[in-house]
Amino acid sequence: MKNRIDTLDIDRLVDAKNGRIVPTIYTDPELYDLELERVFGRTWLFLCHESQIPKSGDFFNTYMGEDPIIVTRQKDGSIKALLNQCRHRSMRVSFADCGNTRAFTCPYHGWSYGVDGSLKDIPLEDRAYPQGACKEKWGLIEVNRVESYKGLIFACWDETTPDLLDYMGDIAWYLDGVLDRRPGGTEIIGGVHKWEIDCNWKFAAEQFASDQYHALFSHASAIQVLGAQPDDEASKQLGTAQTARPVWETAKDAIQYGQRGHGSGFFFTEKPDANVWVDGEVANYFRETFDEVKARLGEVRALRLAGHNNMFPTMSWLNGTATLRVWHPRGPNKTEVWAFCIADAEASQEVKEAFERSATRAFGPAGFLEQDDSENWIEIQKVLRGYKARNNPLIMEMGLGNEKVRDDNIPGITNYIFSETAARGMYRRWADLLIHETWEEVEQATNAYEQELTK
Repeated sequence: MKNRIDTLDIDRLVDAKNGRIVPTIYTDPELYDLELERVFGRTWLFLCHESQIPKSGDFFNTYMGEDPIIVTRQKDGSIKALLNQCRHRSMRVSFADCGNTRAFTCPYHGWSYGVDGSLKDIPLEDRAYPQGACKEKWGLIEVNRVESYKGLIFACWDETTPDLLDYMGDIAWYLDGVLDRRPGGTEIIGGVHKWEIDCNWKFAAEQFASDQYHALFSHASAIQVLGAQPDDEASKQLGTAQTARPVWETAKDAIQYGQRGHGSGFFFTEKPDANVWVDGEVANYFRETFDEVKARLGEVRALRLAGHNNMFPTMSWLNGTATLRVWHPRGPNKTEVWAFCIADAEASQEVKEAFERSATRAFGPAGFLEQDDSENWIEIQKVLRGYKARNNPLIMEMGLGNEKVRDDNIPGITNYIFSETAARGMYRRWADLLIHETWEEVEQATNAYEQELTK
């Protein structure tokens, strides 16, 4: 009998070398089940920011794939990630989004656990378990590995997965452009926006990794309005304006990075406030802090204020607009979006509030750009209900064969920004994880694919 891998023939579905993807990868329930096991069960996943659990007893509830997770700050300052599942009958033991507590108590039968996950109390223990209860063995399941990177907390179930820094590779250089701008690091501003989209999680992850191309069309009206600039004093007084040339026409250069499933894209700009989506206090803040950031990160990252990024599989962020998000899978046809506003901790309270307004305006659940993206993904998912549609290979050839490693200290495998290098790499990494049983095999397959790109 053929196993699941043979039956699915994943290599046929993802032909990254020739730029072909069979869209059944977005709809197949069996593939989705395998994703939960081999992608979300083996990769490093973003949980929350350290600023969200600053004190002992603080907790934040999130997910790893579809598994509910409690992130808790311990008495010694360390951080644990616990499966939010009572060992007795599988009920959640923590329901609030976040807070501070001394214990997690199951509302079904009253079993109580400490913030370290240890089982502390079983009601009627003497009568219900006359043979004795092995409370030492029945604590909450702990996620094997938890690591922080400059304030972001990640976790991984698999002991064989490379350490977080090795797993991140060159995407860390791109992420530092948000996390390491100023000495105080970053913090999460406000709460978490959460909403559902009727689409597969890979649409969102791919777009943030690879797709600047859609902005020319999906966001055309927003670009036209926000890119408008008064052309003289009279037009300022009359309220008329001319439309500024788009950044892709005026930028000195533009790149897309795509490697090991991660992806990023940005334009080389000449001004320290070059982001069409922000203005006012946020733009002023970028101008005022430019010299400081340039000294820490160099000119390229100091000017990189409009980049799109995804750390495989599901953590995305946008430079400048300060949105950081996770695409939580909810079946093959649904994604739950969690959007955070991230800003420099040393910014003033007024600037932090301006960042939050800017992020919400553009990329909140009712954001003028978020709505464009969501509608696209929803409509695609509707099209893929059809048998022919979900089995008809999609063309993903943009920039094929033009990959290179730069010689200007910008790391990784790159291409022109309007390409699909990162998308092809993301799906190849996804396929390798589903096909191979060991991380050694996954890494060998990824290395072989990426070496071919830059021959």
